[in-house]
Amino acid sequence: MVWGERLARLPATFTTGEALRVGLHPRDLYRLRDEAVLAELSRGVFRKVDEPAPRYPDLLAVAYRVPRAVVCLVSALAVHDLTDQVPQAVQIAVPRTSRPPRIDYPPTEVSRFGVDTFELGVELIEAAPGEAIRVYSAPRSVVDVFRLRGRVGESTALIALRRYIAGRDSRVGELIEIAHALDVARPLRAAIDVLTAS
Repeated sequence: MVWGERLARLPATFTTGEALRVGLHPRDLYRLRDEAVLAELSRGVFRKVDEPAPRYPDLLAVAYRVPRAVVCLVSALAVHDLTDQVPQAVQIAVPRTSRPPRIDYPPTEVSRFGVDTFELGVELIEAAPGEAIRVYSAPRSVVDVFRLRGRVGESTALIALRRYIAGRDSRVGELIEIAHALDVARPLRAAIDVLTAS
């Protein structure tokens, strides 16, 4: 089949634009989806069903929709095992100067972070074999939920901070550095003092 050869030239996860470049029309993609050859992760984002299942399919889908975005807040805490909450939506950050994307599926919440600190603490994690996405590091995520605790909840922020401090890989110095950069060092230090004193 012609589409089989063309499909073989695509990676495990791909966009409609990438499919068009190898000669697959959107109607072919939807037919292959209906025949269970492809899974549609989000509008215009497809994955071959014979590939290994992604660890974070929703995060992978959103990363393909908004490549510059960074997984943040409770979604990032979940990746770093710093919360027991299951986020109701994929939480991503984009630079404050960017227009927030509109994504219906998977449900997505967009935060706009300052341009000067946007890349601070960004790391890559594997969402599927060989496919990395941008996520804020554990210390950056803790600082973010702490500074936005009015939105995500005080208890969420304190639990994340407690788990991070108790972890084997905790780097409290880095946590404080990031807190300084994001203007939340004083309240974060006070919370650390309370948590470590008890």
